[in-house]
Amino acid sequence: MTAPILSLYRRFTRWPAGHWLFSRAVCFKAPYFASISPRVTRLEPGRCEARIRQRRRISNHIGTVHAIAMCNLAELAGGLMVDASLPTDMRWIPKGMEVKYQAKALGELQAEATPLSPIVSAASGYDLPVLVSVRDGKGVEVFQARIAMWVSPRKG
Repeated sequence: MTAPILSLYRRFTRWPAGHWLFSRAVCFKAPYFASISPRVTRLEPGRCEARIRQRRRISNHIGTVHAIAMCNLAELAGGLMVDASLPTDMRWIPKGMEVKYQAKALGELQAEATPLSPIVSAASGYDLPVLVSVRDGKGVEVFQARIAMWVSPRKG
């Protein structure tokens, strides 16, 4: 059975402006993500890609994309990837995040989230590490996050 978020993505992205509409729907469900104005560009089991454009409201005092804006992008991409990949009898929640700021983040940034271990049904909870790489328009990795997701069976 296809994850509900993946079905929604596939349905929306058939339309003109579907990626924009899907991204707005995600921000409606989780309003804090609207602060970075993300655009989800690809969603499939085991992979999510999303991007943000540098704007004044997400820039820091030195004129680059703020670190927390990139953390928000990483959590969005990682969470959507897990949601789209998870068996329907399981649920998830982020437990922690380790980040590396590797270069100045300028312009449009593209995040790619992938799991570092298989996503499976299980009788008990387990840790799922997710890697999110954020690259600038030149393909340079400017930020990397490793998110610890807690995956557990749904109750009832």
